[in-house]
Amino acid sequence: MGTSATTTILITGGAGFIGSNLSEYFLGLSYKVICLDNFSTGHRHNLKSFIDHPNFTLIEGDIRNIADCILAVEGVDYVLHQAALGSVPRSINDPITTNDVNVSGFLNMLTASRDAKVKRFVYAASSSTYGDSQGLPKVEDVIGKPLSPYAITKYVNELYAEIFSKTYGLETIGLRYFNVFGRKQDPNGAYAAVIPKFVMQLMNHESPVINGDGNYSRDFTYIDNVIQMNELAITTQNPEAVNTVYNTAFGDRNTLNDLVKYLKKYLSEFDSKIENVSIVYGANRAGDIPHSLASIDKAKKILGYNPKYSLEEGLKEAVSWYWNNLK
Repeated sequence: MGTSATTTILITGGAGFIGSNLSEYFLGLSYKVICLDNFSTGHRHNLKSFIDHPNFTLIEGDIRNIADCILAVEGVDYVLHQAALGSVPRSINDPITTNDVNVSGFLNMLTASRDAKVKRFVYAASSSTYGDSQGLPKVEDVIGKPLSPYAITKYVNELYAEIFSKTYGLETIGLRYFNVFGRKQDPNGAYAAVIPKFVMQLMNHESPVINGDGNYSRDFTYIDNVIQMNELAITTQNPEAVNTVYNTAFGDRNTLNDLVKYLKKYLSEFDSKIENVSIVYGANRAGDIPHSLASIDKAKKILGYNPKYSLEEGLKEAVSWYWNNLK
């Protein structure tokens, strides 16, 4: 791999939560960063701190349009493919658009990357691929049946990536993200992730609604752990490390009740009234898996992954960011 000063990375969905954090990080290491985004779920304000950076290029385009993909990969060394329509409920409400973006768009990006002779294609896979598999922790080579249209699309991504590796020699790495959270994650909209949504509600003294009894558990993964995995995925020189998938998580699980307890504790340091906001319990959500916990042994062993942020450590940073940026 060349020095970062001469290395160009394309980040699809680079104006989104994870993509904009990756853009900022790699610009800080003197990489050239191209962002492709159609702003359907990403935001211009996520690019504000680096939009004028000399090494940053924004291409407004859509991965569903092959011409946009071909333009974006020109002269690119590595692709970090983050563009997708997330959210299980959104996919249940609108499976066609979810499939168009997550499957057809993914295939466009793979094809454009192959034709442009990109060195490596690293993509956001998903813990939803484990579906109805019962075992914990989740190990990469044991998956179940998908439980939502979204989960199907993310599994299809892995199948396509494997075929492109075997058939065309394109190096691919899939990162199965587990419940990523942190700065710049959008608290608004119908499909907002649970942490920013709860933070905003608590800051406004509104009662958060937990789906179910609050005992469902998740492997909540702070954004900086995810950045570390993306960096390892493009810099590894180990030939055994490519053309496979890795869990991208902290390797621990917390219940939604734990999560709300921590949020109230850290937010109360800014506003003591938040400690007394009550919690409301609602029905379980369709397509939700009860428990999620990743084994991160494979990423540790092959990539040297060493996540620095537990849920509590990540929440302290995230809560501070939300308080200072959204209050």
